[in-house]
Order: sequence, then C-alpha cells, then structure tokens
Amino acid sequence: QVQLVESGGGLVQPGGSLGLSCAYSGSTFSTYAMAWFRQSPGSRRELLASITRAQSAAYQEYIRGRLTISMDNTKNTLSLQMTNLKHTDTAVSYCNKPNAGPVAYWGQGTQVTVSS
Repeated sequence: QVQLVESGGGLVQPGGSLGLSCAYSGSTFSTYAMAWFRQSPGSRRELLASITRAQSAAYQEYIRGRLTISMDNTKNTLSLQMTNLKHTDTAVSYCNKPNAGPVAYWGQGTQVTVSS
C-alpha cells in the first residue's frame, strides 16, 4: 500500500529550528530517491531538497545551509532539519519522490508556521 505520512510541523519563532519526519511505504518508494517539498499559501508546491538511497543530498540554492535532509533506508523514513527559520518558510511540507507531479499520490503534509 502506498502511503506517505509527514509529521513534525508546528509553530516556531523566527530564527528557530524544526525537524520534520516522513514515513513512507509502498514499492513505488523503495527504489527511488526521496525529497521534501513545500507549498506556501497562494504558491505552487516547490521542491526543497532531495536525497538518493546512496545518501547523496541536493538542495535548492536559495535555502542551502538552512536544511539538512536525511534518509533511513532500513526504516523507510525521511527527515528534514530546518534552522534559522523565516516568516517566508511558513508552508505545508510534503515528502515524495523528486519527480512527483501534481497528479501523483501525496500525503496530507505537515504545517510549518513561523511567527513571533
């Protein structure tokens, strides 16, 4: 059964940190790299970071240095550590394959709100 369950979001003050987790299941995810996306209000969903099963990570340039993506292949979990959060980081965060499009299966996401 294909399933993506994101968790760990919440309310954090500017400059704070947050850790997100994603539990994924289903054969479609067992041979792919995985990625974190986010969607801000009124914006399209965007890819933030990806990681291969060989642990090679890539980040969007504008957010590089504030994110750390990791994957546990044995537990089928994906994590994202975010630091120095800004108001503009407020978004719903999702995990999926890096090439997942709008019509792909998506989980519910987890809300990240940066506010003082």
